[in-house]
Amino acid sequence: MKHLTLAAAMALLSAPAFAQVSTQGDAAAGEEVFARNCVACHVVQNGDEVLAGRNSKTGPNLYQMPGRTPGTYEGFEYGDSMIAFGATGAVWDEAHFVAYVQDPTGYLREQLDDNRARGKMAFQLRKEEDAYNVYAYLVQLSAPAAQ
Repeated sequence: MKHLTLAAAMALLSAPAFAQVSTQGDAAAGEEVFARNCVACHVVQNGDEVLAGRNSKTGPNLYQMPGRTPGTYEGFEYGDSMIAFGATGAVWDEAHFVAYVQDPTGYLREQLDDNRARGKMAFQLRKEEDAYNVYAYLVQLSAPAAQ
């Protein structure tokens, strides 16, 4: 009985980690979308190894983005609205990511209940499917600790 209780507790504690991995997207399709649309501003870089992108620094490094608090990648200068969004306790999961990349400023305004909030990301992924696919790709590139 003790082993069963321990197993159930471990399953509950690990549930958020599994939630980070599950995705409605297709990582292979996301790689194509990322290469077409995201590399101009973003890189996925683990230390010195560039996993995706062209080492652009206009946007933050997206390595281990899934599960990270918005506005907290060290060394990147975020706008006040993104920092405020992170201060709400939000973490980048599929739902937040997909909604954000489709309308960055609108999403921050909605989340912060502030019509003056502004996102620094000017680009928008118009298709919801593309957003899901890019998220799946970023999950795939992230280290197990971020999943």
